Amino acid sequence: MTFQDTQVNDARTLPELLDRAAEARPDVVALSYPEGRVTYRELADRTMALACRLLGAGVERGDRVGLLLPGSIDGFALVLATLRVGAIAVPVNARYKARELEYVVRHAGMRLLVAEASSLPLLEEAGILDLCRVVIGIDDPGFVDGGASHASGDVARIDRTVDSDDDALMLYTSGTTANPKGAVHRHLALVWEGGAIAERLRLGPDDVFWTPLPFFHCGGIAVLAGAFAAQCTCCEIAQFDAGVALDQLEHDRVTVAFPAFETIWLAVLNHPRFDSADLSALRLVVNVGVPSTLRRMQERVHWAPQISCYGSTETFAFACQGVADDSLEQRTTTSGKTLRGIEIRAVDPDTGAPLGPGEVGELVMRGPTRFVRYHDDPAATANAIDAEGWFHSGDLGRVDEEGRVSFVSRLKDMLKVGGENVAAAEVEGYLVEHPSVLIAQVVGVPDARYVEVPAAFIQLVPGAEATEQELVDFCRGKIATFKVPRYVRFVEDWPMSGTKIQKFRLRQLLIDELERLGVTEAPKIMSR
Repeated sequence: MTFQDTQVNDARTLPELLDRAAEARPDVVALSYPEGRVTYRELADRTMALACRLLGAGVERGDRVGLLLPGSIDGFALVLATLRVGAIAVPVNARYKARELEYVVRHAGMRLLVAEASSLPLLEEAGILDLCRVVIGIDDPGFVDGGASHASGDVARIDRTVDSDDDALMLYTSGTTANPKGAVHRHLALVWEGGAIAERLRLGPDDVFWTPLPFFHCGGIAVLAGAFAAQCTCCEIAQFDAGVALDQLEHDRVTVAFPAFETIWLAVLNHPRFDSADLSALRLVVNVGVPSTLRRMQERVHWAPQISCYGSTETFAFACQGVADDSLEQRTTTSGKTLRGIEIRAVDPDTGAPLGPGEVGELVMRGPTRFVRYHDDPAATANAIDAEGWFHSGDLGRVDEEGRVSFVSRLKDMLKVGGENVAAAEVEGYLVEHPSVLIAQVVGVPDARYVEVPAAFIQLVPGAEATEQELVDFCRGKIATFKVPRYVRFVEDWPMSGTKIQKFRLRQLLIDELERLGVTEAPKIMSR
C-alpha cells in the first residue's frame, strides 16, 4: 500500500493532515526522536493543548510566533499548534548568536518567542526580553495557566477558518553572505509538498521516514509533512551525532532516509559501527552531493538505491527528486524530475530567455510550494520573483530532454580566473575522486596576477593522509591549469550556517592568512 493522491487533495493545512491521520491510524507512531515517541492521536491532542496556551498568551491570527527550541516532539507540536490558531510559526536557528537573534526577532516582529531555559543568557544578551513576550519552555507556569482559560473548542473554531492561502511559516535563509531573509510560505505549500514527497518516494503507512536536519530547517518540516501525507512515521534527531543517528536508523527500522548532505551521511558511513549495524530495512536514501561522492556513498549502501534531489528554503525543500528506477548515472548526475505541480527551467542569467535542453543557465522555479515573499523586504522579493511568478534561484544548472534537473554551481560560486570561468563544484567534484579526500570546498581568493585563483579546503578520510602538493599534483594535467587549486588547506570541522558550509568564512580565513604572510600572488601552476 502506498500514498494515494486523494489523501491530501482537499486538505487545507498540515494540522488537518495530522487530524486525518489521528482519526485513521490513532495508535501509529507519528513522530520518533531518540528521547521518545508519540502516536498520531497523542500528537494531535498535544497540539490542541499547546494551541490553548498560545491563545492564553495573547497570540492572534497573523501574529508571528518564534520558536527557539531544539528539535523535539514538543517543538513540532508547537509549530502545529501555531498553525491551528492562524498564527505564523518562525523556527529560529539554534546556532544564532546574540546579534543574529536580535535581528531576526526584531525583523520578524514576533509577538511571542518560546525558548528553552538554556537560552536565557543569550536572550538577555540580545535584549530580547524588551522586544517581545518570552516564554521559557512549554511548561512555563504562566504559559500553562493562560492555556487553562481556553478550551479545545476555541481552537477548533479558529482552526476551521484558516485557509490554504493564509501565511503559515516563515523560514529564515541561512545568511551565508548577508542578513538572513524571512521566506514566507502558505499552508498550501506545506500540504502540497507533503503529498508530492509521499507520491514521489512511494511512501506507505508502514514506512519510517528519517532525517537528521535541524528543527529550523525546511527539510525537517518537509519530511514531517511527507510522513503525515502517507500517515507513516517521521523519525528525526535533535542534534546530529553519527553514533546516535546510526542507532536510530537501526532500532527504528528506518525505510527511507534523507540525510541530505554529504557532511552528514559520510559521518554515518564512516562510523566504526556502520558495518555491523543492521540497516536491512532501508529501501531508499535521498542525498545531495557531487557525482563521485554520490557513487561512493551508493557503494556503501548497495542494497538501497540512492537518489538525489534539488530545492531550497524558497521552494520549501524539495522541488525535484529522482526515483529508484532511474539508472545509477541518472541518480548520481541529476536531481531527478520536478515534483507534481512544479516547473523548473534554465534561463539565460542576463536576459532571462529560456534555454534549450542541456544548456546551462540559471534555474528558475514556480509552483504551489514557491514562497510568497520575503518578509518586510519588497525589493528583495521583486528581485527574486519575476512578473511571471518564476523564482530566480541564483543556481546554475541544466534541464535535459526528459526533464531531469542537474545542479552545476551557485551563480555567484563561479570563479573568474584570469578571465576564465571556473565552477567551484566542478573542481570539488574532481578533488573528491582522490582516495584520501572526504569533502572538498573550493573558494576564490584575490590574486595580483589572475585577479582571482581557486583555493581548496579539504577534510580527509579518517586515518588517511595527503599533502598540499600531492593534491595540487593530482589535479595538474587532469583539469585545466586555471582550475587547479593554488592553495590547499586541511580542516577537521567546517564553519556551518544551519546545514550549509559557509564558504565566505573559509575564503576570509585564507585571505587573512595570505595578508599576514604578505602573499599577493599565487604560485604558478605548470601543466603536465
